[in-house]
Amino acid sequence: MKIVQAFLMTISSLKSNKMRSFLTMLGMIIGVAAVIAMISIMDGMIDDTMSNFSDMGADTISVQLTGKGSNQLTSEDFYQFAEDNGEHFREVSPNISAGVNLRRKEQVKKDMLVYGVNECYADMNGLKIQEGRFLTYADMKTRSRVCVIGTYIRNCFFSDEDPIGEKINIGNDEYTVVGVMEERDNSTEYSWDAYIYAPYVRVSRMAGSAEPNGFTLKMTEPEQSEKAQQVLENYLYAFYHNKDCYRVTNQTSMLDMMDKMISMEKNVLVGIAGISLLVAGIGIMNIMLVSVSERTREIGIIKSLGARQRDIMKQFVIEAAVLSSLGGVIGIIIGGLLTTGMGNLIGLDCSPSIKAIGLSFGISTGIGLLFGYMPAKRAAKLNPIDALRSE
Repeated sequence: MKIVQAFLMTISSLKSNKMRSFLTMLGMIIGVAAVIAMISIMDGMIDDTMSNFSDMGADTISVQLTGKGSNQLTSEDFYQFAEDNGEHFREVSPNISAGVNLRRKEQVKKDMLVYGVNECYADMNGLKIQEGRFLTYADMKTRSRVCVIGTYIRNCFFSDEDPIGEKINIGNDEYTVVGVMEERDNSTEYSWDAYIYAPYVRVSRMAGSAEPNGFTLKMTEPEQSEKAQQVLENYLYAFYHNKDCYRVTNQTSMLDMMDKMISMEKNVLVGIAGISLLVAGIGIMNIMLVSVSERTREIGIIKSLGARQRDIMKQFVIEAAVLSSLGGVIGIIIGGLLTTGMGNLIGLDCSPSIKAIGLSFGISTGIGLLFGYMPAKRAAKLNPIDALRSE
């Protein structure tokens, strides 16, 4: 029996039992669609998360000084440290924040955050300017009362006006707006767009501190982040002799950890979805066993006409493979639609993963062949005389 003949006979058999064939394929359709949707959406989430964190400075290390007393590292100490360790670090920015009231004319906003940074901070953290400019080295040296505002602040205080060059009161001092940041979030009160950036030398005074209590260092070679972190921690420990006096956060290590966590969650979800493929395979085996029982007399006639065991096996294995493959194709189509629809619903740019499509289709076809083998073998071993006697 040729494969084409076996395939045509399979199509004829499926057409004669349309509802049963559809219900048999349903488990495979659901399993394949679920696997594709899960993998594609989780891949989209991973890419989106990594992109967001990369924009925030994936190649940076942050230091928070928590030590008490006057014996503290200063911004000059960190500038010198970065210069002495140029093979690991190329830029450094002091960081300090203060809660302040903002006022312009009659309008007031209470308890807003102003961040004290230097001219390197925007580049280190992937911040982009929409209007005007960011802070400069000259602003630091001259202790200028200038600031860069987020889009939320712009909308609140300037509406349709051009804010560049205008004045705004930060705390008790009047500052000149020199730039507006590009929108990063949704321009609401508690988003990234509600931040104000000013020279750290000014914000330190607002916070009642002689020196900033935080620093961000940009690494020269992010792939050697662990070595750079160790150099920094050795420097800090040599100064404080107490690990409780500082906290070091390596963004690269955090990204790697987050990637592993999301990948683990993805594998668990895919495993759960994959169980439906196994159940679908059992369903195919069950239907094929029923089909063998129903077609016992037909098998006897075919064998009496000279069909060999391998011809019978080929017929039933192909039937199981067609059932699972057809279910897999329909599942791929539905999985692709689900991926796009769910991605749009949760605001992610998701597209069906080629890896997920290949994996799910390969597994569905393999399961069909595996679970179709036993019924096919049973059919092939039927005695022709006993088969012809069956009703």
